[in-house]
Amino acid sequence: MNNIMNIFDVGLDGWNIIYVRFNWVAVIVLIIAFLILSFILKRVVNIANKHCIIFDEIILGIGRNSSVKLKYNRKDQEVAYKLWVELSTRKIGLPFDQENDVITEVYNSWYDFFKIARELLKDIPASRLPYSNDLIKLTERVLNVGLRPHLTKWQAKYRKWYNNEFIKKNNKKSETPQEIQKRYPEYSVLVEDLVLTNKRMIEYKDLMGKIAFNR
Repeated sequence: MNNIMNIFDVGLDGWNIIYVRFNWVAVIVLIIAFLILSFILKRVVNIANKHCIIFDEIILGIGRNSSVKLKYNRKDQEVAYKLWVELSTRKIGLPFDQENDVITEVYNSWYDFFKIARELLKDIPASRLPYSNDLIKLTERVLNVGLRPHLTKWQAKYRKWYNNEFIKKNNKKSETPQEIQKRYPEYSVLVEDLVLTNKRMIEYKDLMGKIAFNR
């Protein structure tokens, strides 16, 4: 047993030769033990750093459960902070003002955030996926279930109508973009859905803030 656990042996062969012999079995055992220990420590650290937060899928518009637990760690907090900053500094994270906001600008903000959020998720290293899975899945659902349906239903046809009306605006130079958009035939229905989607994104922003700052 002692021979197995001796990693190397140094000795003299005659009076002028020093030899070093490695016990490769012991070296391999040591490497395997180190890898196993590193893996265990990494798991323990990730578990120790895990936090939980309860959120409502219904409010976010992504499900029917009113009480869902999301686990996150420090790395997740970094991603959540970046998402929170993007949401907090764009129209997507602010209440829609029917008197002053321009719908096309709101859609631009939503579309830009969609691209940024997607890039942030893509930048998460594959090695972190097992530990950030909850946050990734939540963000994907918010984008695809909470945000995309409104854009798919309204954005293209509204922009087409608005662009045509904006060209006609030359004959009504005093008319503002806000006044033009209110003439959209389905304005009230569009705005109702827009406000609902906007509220969901504000809830998502607040959730990212709670995760980022561990509130």
